[in-house]
Amino acid sequence: MTNVLIVEDSRISREAIERKLTGTGEYAIAAAIENAANAEIVCLGGTVDLVLMDICTADDESGLEAAARIKKKFPRIRVIVMTSMPEESFLRKARDSGCDSFWYKETGEMTLTEVCERTLRGESVWPEETPSVMIGAVRSDQLTIREWDVLRGLAEGGRYEDIAAGLGVSVNTVKYHVKNLLQKTGFRNTTQLVAEAVSRRLILPGY
Repeated sequence: MTNVLIVEDSRISREAIERKLTGTGEYAIAAAIENAANAEIVCLGGTVDLVLMDICTADDESGLEAAARIKKKFPRIRVIVMTSMPEESFLRKARDSGCDSFWYKETGEMTLTEVCERTLRGESVWPEETPSVMIGAVRSDQLTIREWDVLRGLAEGGRYEDIAAGLGVSVNTVKYHVKNLLQKTGFRNTTQLVAEAVSRRLILPGY
């Protein structure tokens, strides 16, 4: 029997995951909590084999940061990161955190139980790319990495000078990317562009 810790801020989602796993007869729920900050404490009990970690949890606690702490302190515990958001940086940050697998709740090609089974067998299960959604007149996967960097800087309230310094480029280069972003998406100004990116959960400032 595999003991599972579920970290999910939605009660409905937590209960659905519990039913799905316990219904197989192969999993027992060690705990089901809403705040990633408490996940490490649960793992200290020594009974957790697998963690299903939502990225955005209660009180704005980051599941990615919690996953990194758990993998560092308890390397034997398997950690699967979950999200329904197409935030462009999540896949990269999840890999950097050291977690074992990644599952998109609504668009994943495999079911959660399939991802769990493969992860427990020692596999690392990862989607090939972030789900593509429309942002204005363009698909999100048609923006370049540097355009995403600039857009994230704008979403986090940075001035052109701040963004340029952070990326190690000139202010004119930042302006060039902003011009391209507006042309591709069709928005009239950066305020509209940022509002759309944030509302579509393509960028979550602070994550």
